[in-house]
Amino acid sequence: QVQVVESGGGLVQPGGSLRLSCAASGSRLSITFMGWYRQAPGKQRELVASITNAGYTDYLDSVKGRFTASSDNARNTGYLQMNSLKPEDTAVYYCNVHGEVTSGVRVTPVDYWGQGTQVTVSS
Repeated sequence: QVQVVESGGGLVQPGGSLRLSCAASGSRLSITFMGWYRQAPGKQRELVASITNAGYTDYLDSVKGRFTASSDNARNTGYLQMNSLKPEDTAVYYCNVHGEVTSGVRVTPVDYWGQGTQVTVSS
């Protein structure tokens, strides 16, 4: 059984920083891709940042240069460092984990979502 737990959200003033964490637990789990999404009230969920197990990253244009995705593959944990935060970054942030669970010769693809963490940018 794989569990994905997010942490690190909160209230911050404009220009401030937060770091989100996403920890996936489960034996024989290998993460291949982690996506960070956000959903603001009345808006669709959007992909903000992503990172592969090889370290390739991609970002939504509006967060480029401000947000940085990273990962600790040995701990199956990902991070989203958010700097120079703006009020429009206010949303619930979710991580999405794609990976594989190996059991003997059987490899099963898995896809899990974190519970979400609220990020509020306000003075």
